Amino acid sequence: MKIAVIGTGAIGGTVAALADRAGHDVSVTARGAQLDALRDTGLHLTGQWGDHLARPHASAQLDEKPELAVLAVKAQDAGSALDENAGFLDGVPLVVVQNGLGGAEAAAARLPGTPVIGALALYAASYLSPGEVEITTAATTYLGRLADTPDDDFATAVETFASFMPTETTVNFTGAQWTKLIVNQINALPAITGLSVQRSITDPRLRRVLTASMREAVMVARASGVRFEPLLGLSDGLLLAFEWAPPRLARLLPGAMAKRMGSTPNPGSTLQSIRRGQLTEIDHLNGAVVEAAARVKVTAPLNAALVALVHRVEREGAFIPPSVVVRQLSRLLDAR
Repeated sequence: MKIAVIGTGAIGGTVAALADRAGHDVSVTARGAQLDALRDTGLHLTGQWGDHLARPHASAQLDEKPELAVLAVKAQDAGSALDENAGFLDGVPLVVVQNGLGGAEAAAARLPGTPVIGALALYAASYLSPGEVEITTAATTYLGRLADTPDDDFATAVETFASFMPTETTVNFTGAQWTKLIVNQINALPAITGLSVQRSITDPRLRRVLTASMREAVMVARASGVRFEPLLGLSDGLLLAFEWAPPRLARLLPGAMAKRMGSTPNPGSTLQSIRRGQLTEIDHLNGAVVEAAARVKVTAPLNAALVALVHRVEREGAFIPPSVVVRQLSRLLDAR
């Protein structure tokens, strides 16, 4: 099948390389050094799904119409990427692989002639350097259809993804997005401190922050009427118990999440953006929790504070020591 991947960072690069290995005709879009590397030396995938060198057709924008397209850019870049490639996406099933909430729905509204499928990548991948992507934790990709996505287009997307990576479907895609949003709480502290996800969780001071921000996010989801979809060892019942457990007991859950990631240091997607000098998608991660809280007239002050600290690191270009982070958040932590 002719597959186009728009955006070849860690997630898009993984999709492109695995699809190429499975024998699909793959084209990709990229910019700058990444585009140069893809054209010169190809796309090298390493890690838990093996070693593969892909040679996809690479360009700044799509230059032909695919049979299936995948949007894998950061949430803040999705609108411009869709506009740039709209001419080749009309009528083509589009899989939107994105963190946060509402990305697939926003794409469908922007391209009304394009059938859209939502996707959540649960595997962890790192963009090492131009043309180099590593899988640090292997896991499933979940696909969910929107209310107006034709059954045939959804089936095509599922069958195609299943041909090159572990794939499952869910009828509760909103619940799956929220469960992933709880998991994505691990991204803020590495971006703030420069530490890996594993080191952030094993630091007792930072684990306290992470536990509190996760519990706040679960509270907002409950207030929003969300039923969490079981993903990555988390479930609706477990997260309900986590929200109400004594803090010391609740801190066991982030520890269990760290163990699932294995020993390979996982920087998290937000820290990867910081290291590349790019704006992060924190407004679509912890920021999505803050926005959801406002919609149901509750507050999420700790998530708002983490968003502000990530933006501070973006502006100033300097990481913040854990002791300073905890001191600045102490009032909010004491309140929880």
